[in-house]
Amino acid sequence: MNQSSNNNESSSFDRRSFIKAFSGVSAFIGTAAIGGVGNASAAVVGPETRRLRSLGAYQVRLDRARAERNRSLVKHPTNQDDEIYPNFIGSFTKALPHNSMGEVDVNAYKAYRKALNSGEQKDLNAIQLGGVAKLANPQAAYAYSLEGADSHNLSMPQAPALNSAKTAGEMTEVYWRAWTRDVPFVDYSSDPKIAAAVSDLNRLSDFDGPKTSGLVDTGNIFRSSLAGDLTGPIISQFLWKNVPAGPMTIVQRYRTTAENDNHMTSYANWLTVQNGGAPPVAATPDPTPRYIANGRDLAEYVHFDFSYQAFLNAALILQSFGAPALDDANPYKSSITNQGSFVTFGGPMILDLVARVAVEALKAAWYQKWLVHRRLRPEAYAGLVHHNITGAGNYPIHSDVLNSSVLPLIQGVYGTSLLPMAYPEGSPTHPAYPGGHATVSGACTTILKAYFNEDFVVTAPVEANSNGTSLLPYSGSLTVGGELNKLAANISFGRETGGCSLALRR
Repeated sequence: MNQSSNNNESSSFDRRSFIKAFSGVSAFIGTAAIGGVGNASAAVVGPETRRLRSLGAYQVRLDRARAERNRSLVKHPTNQDDEIYPNFIGSFTKALPHNSMGEVDVNAYKAYRKALNSGEQKDLNAIQLGGVAKLANPQAAYAYSLEGADSHNLSMPQAPALNSAKTAGEMTEVYWRAWTRDVPFVDYSSDPKIAAAVSDLNRLSDFDGPKTSGLVDTGNIFRSSLAGDLTGPIISQFLWKNVPAGPMTIVQRYRTTAENDNHMTSYANWLTVQNGGAPPVAATPDPTPRYIANGRDLAEYVHFDFSYQAFLNAALILQSFGAPALDDANPYKSSITNQGSFVTFGGPMILDLVARVAVEALKAAWYQKWLVHRRLRPEAYAGLVHHNITGAGNYPIHSDVLNSSVLPLIQGVYGTSLLPMAYPEGSPTHPAYPGGHATVSGACTTILKAYFNEDFVVTAPVEANSNGTSLLPYSGSLTVGGELNKLAANISFGRETGGCSLALRR
């Protein structure tokens, strides 16, 4: 057998006869399936012999593997919070056991970090949990990929430090997002809660949200500085317009929760959730499906969406615009004139790529989350704020957040300085930085921008009314590029509006 396998041209096993016979059977099956008889001796055509094709496929894969192997190794800077604080107050500890102050059991955290460092299944299995909640897939941090760069050789900036003014600015914005969650987007210019948020954000010593003439205003609050994001409604057209999904049309009205349905505002409930206990209170659903009309609706969308849902929908909407919406570099729009695209540069390709990059983005994010940064979630930071305000603790929190005018408002309703969460279970049980939704948004948007013409003007733009029961025509001009940037921001910031992530803009 070894001798035969090393001799590709002559063998006691006649490969040519076998392939010829197999090709005949395949041809018969293929033609029979459409009612024909088939021709068993039909010749295979193409520019390469099978052997050259096999070698070519091998060489392509080998070249890419070599290129990735030869990439310079990147550095992974951190904010050092995991090393600075012996009680690990600046680190992600949710679902581990905590004391009455919400500080993690130090021995449990050290065992958890040891397990992450070793990657050994026995160590990971020995991580001590404080309740019923499980950690969200830390072993994904070790996953390999067969395409693209290795997740461990992609870098990102360090997160701002726990005691920094920038983190305090991020947290102040998250508090205001929670406080204004039920304000309709169309009312931002006149709503007093939004006006108060604008005033307070302009007070911050380090705030990196978009500004107009150096100031936050009602037109740029809770947005990004990405091109086109400040043009038109705060929500992207791709989250409002009907989605043509093959033989059906998806109307983008979604389930949401009732007004003022906020969670984890009592200390006992907050501590239960930090320990990984079951949420003490269930959400109150809104029985009416709605178009996304306020922060609560957006937060609830990203509560239950699948990883690339918004971008799959965007791809389907963009395809419905026809050939003019394709990028000019698409060969089937420019140099290939007698064929239409399909498998390559057509619908199947773009839909596949949008899905495929999502999981690769998550692998990269999960490596950074678990093995590099382990940044705490806003709900945990709010616990530190609460203890500082009450005098129960003295944590290194920058005064910008402690002096925010949003805290007395929250205290007046709930009696604590905890963050009102949109979800009963609070944030996910994986570290905050980088955001999973944000990373997927960047990857999927990059694919869509490569495939479609960013300057194409979106046809028949719309805007949700104040209660999300209908869509109204929007008279302004919106581009594909701007609305894709806006979609990426919406999906990222939706998690922050829910209270799950700090409002970090990178």
